[in-house]
Amino acid sequence: MGRFTNPRDLYFGEGARHEVKNLKGSKAIIVSGGGSMRRGGFLQDIQKDLEDAGFEVKLFEGVESDPSITTVMKGAEAMREFEPDWIIALGGGSPIDAAKAMWVFYEYPEESFENIIQPFSFPELRQKAHFCAISSTSGTATEVTAFSVITDYDKGIKYPLADFNITPDVAIVDPELTYTMPAKLCAHTGMDALTHCMEAYVSTFASMFTDANALHGIREIVEWLPKSYTGDKEARQHMHEAQCIAGIAFSSGLLGIVHSMAHKTGAAFENGHIIHGAANAMYLGKVIQWNSKDPRAAERYAYVAKEVLHLPGETTEELVAALVQKIRDLNDQLNIPQSIKDYANGGVKVDAEHPQMVSEEEFLAKLPTIAANAELDACTPENPRETKAADFEKILKACYYDTDIDF
Repeated sequence: MGRFTNPRDLYFGEGARHEVKNLKGSKAIIVSGGGSMRRGGFLQDIQKDLEDAGFEVKLFEGVESDPSITTVMKGAEAMREFEPDWIIALGGGSPIDAAKAMWVFYEYPEESFENIIQPFSFPELRQKAHFCAISSTSGTATEVTAFSVITDYDKGIKYPLADFNITPDVAIVDPELTYTMPAKLCAHTGMDALTHCMEAYVSTFASMFTDANALHGIREIVEWLPKSYTGDKEARQHMHEAQCIAGIAFSSGLLGIVHSMAHKTGAAFENGHIIHGAANAMYLGKVIQWNSKDPRAAERYAYVAKEVLHLPGETTEELVAALVQKIRDLNDQLNIPQSIKDYANGGVKVDAEHPQMVSEEEFLAKLPTIAANAELDACTPENPRETKAADFEKILKACYYDTDIDF
C-alpha cells in the first residue's frame, strides 16, 4: 500500500502570503531566519495581516542556516510560554525545518530528539497548534513535505526527521519572496530541487502520483534554473512552483543516497560546511552512475533523458551518460564545483581567492565514519540499488576525486 500526503491548502502566486489573514485562531508565533524577510518587509507584512485578523503575534527570529538542536529547543520553550494555536514558519528551509521540530517539543515537552530521529515515529501532532509554512527559497520544498533536517553539531551530523505528522497544514508559495534571492543561493537550492525530482522518480516508493510531479519538475527546473540564476523574475516564478512540486514528489515518493551523503558530509569537516544543495549537485551524477546498474533505475533515467529533456542517445547507456553530462553542464553554468576536492567555502570552485575546504587527508580520515553514517541515514532504504557502508566509501571517493563510477 502507498500513501500520498500533501498540505490541506496550498496558495501560490504573487501576493499569496497575504492569505495568512484568513487563518482562524487567537495566537500565532512566526519563526524566521537571519533577517532577509525583515529587510524585505515580508515579515512585517505577515505580522500585520495576522494582527489585522485578530491574532496576538510573537516573533522567534534568528534561526541559523542548518538549524541546531539547541535552536529547536529554545524555540519550543518560547512556544510553550506563548501557547500559540498557529505556528507560522517563514523563510528558507532552515527556519521551516526548525519550526517543524519545535512543534513536536512544544506539544510534547518530554519527547526526546533521539526518539524522533527514527523515521515515522512522531507522536500525534495538532493537539495545540496548526502549521503554516511560507517559503522564500526555491529548493527545499519543506513547505509541503513530511521532512525536516536538524544538525547535531557535537556529532557533526545532519539528521533528516521524517513523519507525515509534520506536513504543514497550509503552504504558501509566493514568488515575490524570491526576487532578491542571491544568485548563489538560487543555484544551490535549484539543484537541490532537481535532486528531489530525480531521486523521487527512481525511489522504490515511487508511484504514479509522485512520478507526475517529479517528471514535470525535472523539465521545469532544467529549463528555468539557468535563467533564474541570472535574476529573471519570470524564471524565479517558474522555479518557485517547480521546487514545490518536486517537494510533493519526494515527500511521498521519498529520496535516496544523494541525500544520505549530503546529510552526512554537510557538517563533517573542520573548515566549514558543504552547503546542502551544492553537495547534491556534486553527488547526483555519481549516484546516477551507481544506480544505473539497477535495470529499473537505468530505464527511468533513460526516459528522463530522452522523453523529458530530449538529450542525444540511442541506447540506455548512452542516454544515462547524456543525463549525467547534462547535470555536469548545469553545475558549470551555475558555478558549482564538480567534486569535494574542488569545493571552497560558500559552495564555489577552488581558485586563487577560494582555498580548498576539505583536504585529502581529512577526507580519507573521516571517510569510514561518514560512510557508516550514510548507510544508516533515513534516505538510504528507498534508494533503487542497495548501498552498504563499503559502497558508500567507494562512491564518496568518486565524489571527492571526480572519477566515474563503473562498479
